[in-house]
Amino acid sequence: MPKAEIKNKIRKLRFEHGEMTQQELADRVDCTRQTIIALEQGKYVPSLALAFKISRVFGVSVNDVFEDEE
Repeated sequence: MPKAEIKNKIRKLRFEHGEMTQQELADRVDCTRQTIIALEQGKYVPSLALAFKISRVFGVSVNDVFEDEE
């Protein structure tokens, strides 16, 4: 079974929300800046809890942030 590819719009959403830095987002969702970098680069798939926290920061649904690429 191939590895799931999860695309995300975190970088785009950060810039649409006042050019929020990676560190600001990390602080708001209680993770490290390195985690945000890995997410944006598609190198890390977030836990469901982290995905919900990120979507709440931007006021959008999880589906508006993350997209399963099959």
